[in-house]
This record gives sequence, C-alpha cells and structure tokens, in this order.
Amino acid sequence: MGLLAALVLGVVQAITEFLPVSSTAHLLVAGELLGQSLADPRFRAFVTIIQTGTTLAVLVYFRRDLWRITAAFVRGLATGRPFGTPDARLGWYIALGTIPAAVAGKLLERRIEALGNIVIAFSLVAWGLVLLVAERFATHRRKLDEVRAGDALLIGVGQALALVPGTSRSGATITAGMLLGFAREAAARFSFLLSVPIILGAGIYKLVKALPALRGEASWAQATVVGTVVAALFGYVVIGWLLTWLRTRTTYVFVVWRIAMGAAIALLIWKGVLPTDDADPPPPPAVHAR
Repeated sequence: MGLLAALVLGVVQAITEFLPVSSTAHLLVAGELLGQSLADPRFRAFVTIIQTGTTLAVLVYFRRDLWRITAAFVRGLATGRPFGTPDARLGWYIALGTIPAAVAGKLLERRIEALGNIVIAFSLVAWGLVLLVAERFATHRRKLDEVRAGDALLIGVGQALALVPGTSRSGATITAGMLLGFAREAAARFSFLLSVPIILGAGIYKLVKALPALRGEASWAQATVVGTVVAALFGYVVIGWLLTWLRTRTTYVFVVWRIAMGAAIALLIWKGVLPTDDADPPPPPAVHAR
C-alpha cells in the first residue's frame, strides 16, 4: 500500500461514507483498481481503521449539537425530568434508534462479514430504488424537532439494515427519514446524530480487532495513518456540503449513482475482475502488479 493509494482511498472513504451511496462498495472497487483486495487482512484492517477518520469528522462537525444534547440528557436525569426539553428527548431518541443496529450487529456479525460482492451490487441497486420512491412520494415537510420515539425506532431499523454491505448507513437512514415525511436536510442531520453511538462503539471494537493485522507492517501502518487523516479532513467538508445540498436539491443524483455503481460491480464480477466472494478471490488480471 503506497501513500498515494492511501490518500486516494481516504478521499473515497470520506466522500462515500456520508453520501447515501455506500463506502464499502466504493472502497472495494477503488481498492481492486489499485491492486488491493479485501481478502488481504492488511487491506481489511486499513479499510476498518480509516473509518475512524470519518467518525472523528462527525464528532467535530456536530460537536455543539452533541454537547447540547448530552448536557440536556444528563440535566433531565438529574432533575427528574428526563423528557423535559426537546434536546433531552432527542438524546433518548438517539439512544432508542441505536438499539436495532447494536443488537443486529452483535447477533449477525459473522454472517454479515461472509456476504460477498454480489450482495453489494444487489444492495446498491435495491436501495437506490427505495431512495427513488422516498424522493418521489415523500412529503419532505417534517423538521428535526418533530422526531418522535416511533420515528427514531424505524430509522434505527434502517440503520440496522445498513449492516448489509452495499446498503449505506447514511443511505438507509436518510431514506427512512424521508419516507416518514422529514425534509431531506432534517433526515440527514438526524442520520448523522444517530450514527454517533453506533460508529463509536463499532469503530472501537473493530479497531481492536484490526490492529494486529498491521503489526510489523511499517508501510501499511504509515499508509493507514495517512488514509485516516485524509478521511477525517475530507469527511468534515463532505458533511457540510451534503447538508447544504439537501436544503435546496433532491437526492436523484444519488439514485443514479447507486444504480450505476451496482451495475459496474456486477459487470466487474462477470468479467472476473472482482470475486463473488472475497474469501476466495480469482487470479488477478495481468494489469495488476501484486
């Protein structure tokens, strides 16, 4: 893993983590084109660790919101009025929405990791069509302060479904929010706030599992640091851009993006460039120097 490749993959992670298009799918294709494969435990570790960069971007970008919500949550418990303010209630709703993904992730971790590239291609297209339905038929009127417990739970179920590779966590939660009638920006903002507990918990867990794969691999460790820093910096920019975009524009561009990407992955699988299952990759094409 060279530093230039690490920089490119850090940018890919930053862009596709927050846009509703699936970072897993894009890292898979970009990595393969750069001569890497998820069958390599070092590349798997690299992909896992650079995701902490985008986690940091969320924490920094929403630091004021997170501090205000946390303070209100604690204050509500201390005063015996846990649901006394909108921010305190939002804290409870974020906790409630986190439960489905936390439970599903724990129970289905091994089965999810075993899913192959065909599933990624299918998920890209299928959720692209669901996003199309949400964009076309949703009312886009509700605001963030109108989130209720049922909304949080249903959006949380969307976050749990995003454990399937190719779905996109932001894609599933933003789509669920729009289907419930929320404005695009409100759905995206709640999606990002909802992501904090699960990406922090899962990120730390996966980080501990991934680090041993880079032990004694100086070039990989160096590349991972570069990729993580780049993912954090670009991720911060992408969050702001997406929220601004969704204030005045639709998500149709992401629908087209997802369907095109799903078709591209299916084509690469058919041509033998990508394996159907990363655990058993085909011989690399001659153009790759591995």
